[in-house]
Amino acid sequence: MATVAEILVMLREKANPEKIEGMASYGMTAESRLGVSVPDMRAIAKQVGKDHQVALELWDSGYAEAQIVAGMIADPNQLTEEQMDSWVVDLNSWDTCDQVCMNLFEKSPLVLKKVRDWSQREEEFVKRAAYALIACLAWHDKRMDDQDFIALFPIIKAGSTDNRNYVKKAINWALRHIGKRNLNLNQAAIKLAQDIQGIDSRAARWISSDALRELQSEKVHQRLVKKAGLGTGSKS
Repeated sequence: MATVAEILVMLREKANPEKIEGMASYGMTAESRLGVSVPDMRAIAKQVGKDHQVALELWDSGYAEAQIVAGMIADPNQLTEEQMDSWVVDLNSWDTCDQVCMNLFEKSPLVLKKVRDWSQREEEFVKRAAYALIACLAWHDKRMDDQDFIALFPIIKAGSTDNRNYVKKAINWALRHIGKRNLNLNQAAIKLAQDIQGIDSRAARWISSDALRELQSEKVHQRLVKKAGLGTGSKS
């Protein structure tokens, strides 16, 4: 069983400070970052294995990479609502936010409650987490049905006027992933995007136009037709 100190040593051994400047150019917060690649973080997490208590302690180290690894080794079934709320307010970079959502938060039984709660918050990365979680669920969760996602449409529409870059991109991400799940949700997401397009907001117009460009594309349509077992077809 690895300790927090041992995991930090592993991370520092893989650190490349020269990468930090490049990461910053992609909008990743450079503060408290070692410069470790995601594949190296995954390898460390695999070596450590699941350890919820160590994950909680590792998070408090404050390093972005340590927090991402913490999300990988934590047990989603042991996450409490208080722990999720505590961690989410520490997020200060889109990559950390998305990795923790993808590797941990989306697997929690509390995920839909947190989507609703966090979508009402004003902190940029807390709000981003709500919409990143919707995208992750649409991408990964095979148990959710179409109505589960349609029930989230009011949350997507309500957030669409938020002009902050990392929020609007997450909302767009959520809308696109829902619309790429199956033919029924594709049509529902297109309708939602068209509704959002009518809102007098620069953010809403960008979210909708970018989503429609992909969701109405022949490439997406053909993939969903094939997935549904309907053979080849066209939208016309």
